[in-house]
Amino acid sequence: MKKTIRDFELNSKRVIIRCDLNVPMKDNVVLDDTRIKSSVRTIKYAIKSSAKVILLSHLGKVKSEEDKKSNSLKPVVEILSKYLNKEVIFSPDTRSTSLTEKVNNLKDGNVLLVENTRFEDLDNNKESNCDEELSKYWASLGDIFINDAYASSHRNHASVTGIPKYLPSGIGFLVEKEIKKIDSLVNSNTHPYIVILGGKKISDKIVLIENLLKKCDKLIIGGAMSFTFLKAAGKEVGSSIVSEEHITFSRDMLSKYPDKIILPKDFVVDNTVKDIKDFTSKDIGYDIGPKTVKLFTKEIKDAKRVIMNGPMGLFEDPRYSSGTDKILKALTKYKVKTVIGGGDTANAVNSLDYSDLFYHVSTGGGATLKYLESGRLIGLDAIEDKK
Repeated sequence: MKKTIRDFELNSKRVIIRCDLNVPMKDNVVLDDTRIKSSVRTIKYAIKSSAKVILLSHLGKVKSEEDKKSNSLKPVVEILSKYLNKEVIFSPDTRSTSLTEKVNNLKDGNVLLVENTRFEDLDNNKESNCDEELSKYWASLGDIFINDAYASSHRNHASVTGIPKYLPSGIGFLVEKEIKKIDSLVNSNTHPYIVILGGKKISDKIVLIENLLKKCDKLIIGGAMSFTFLKAAGKEVGSSIVSEEHITFSRDMLSKYPDKIILPKDFVVDNTVKDIKDFTSKDIGYDIGPKTVKLFTKEIKDAKRVIMNGPMGLFEDPRYSSGTDKILKALTKYKVKTVIGGGDTANAVNSLDYSDLFYHVSTGGGATLKYLESGRLIGLDAIEDKK
């Protein structure tokens, strides 16, 4: 059991909170503030406890000076100020005398947001490589470190795993909620236990697939990753996305768990629907078809608990969002206890207005995958245990 923000006396303390403010943005305008709202409870708790609050977060990928223009956290300040109902001070620097002075001048209850931690990646990837000097500098700004960035807790970054080496540490309310919700579903003894996987990549789900197949009753595979399994099963998949290096793995899983793995029967191909058995060498499947929706729904109907990670098709395009929409609708219709595994799946849930209808919608895709694989996250391992 990890220490939480409740385990510390925060009055007049400089409290560094690693948040996940990695919001979608276009032309320096925030498109979705879900992750900002998710951070508010922990920040407000620190404010009410009269802490001097220092917020750290990354935003996007920063590989060049040009990237800094479109990945500044400054547009977050106004939204965060609105939700906190107080002014949020902003530091355009990630490491400087000016930043240190700003921290030293904070009064109890003040909030300071530091610029995108990944700006430090322009200097030999110091954030992403968990540079010791950078970790020590950031740690010097605070008295206590709180990790409330669940979506980044699988990353060995200076702002995630480096700082807690040098400060008393705990987790925030968001991280606590994520872990409790996922654990309560995974560790339940109710059956049938169904796992639904979709999306493009199979490479980052290899260990997860093996682990979950040992525990679940059925593994439903949709999305582009299903084509690798279908090809491994000897089907013609046309020009659809296939991970050739994982054909052998997929064939092994199909051989080992023939009664557990459920694959699509038909797909939306351009403006028509085709059975997989009728695919030609030029066909590309963009979404699961009606026969597949019916097949998957039959399994969902009797399920007691479900983990879903990855959409069933190219849901960003309205022409190919139907499969994902109908599977999500089935999960809500039959009131199945469901954890949505963050990332694209959470985006689909939000865009299709299902966000309040599930047991839990995770804020972290990659982190949830990693946690489901091993029950651990490197960012949580770095946090102090309760005694």
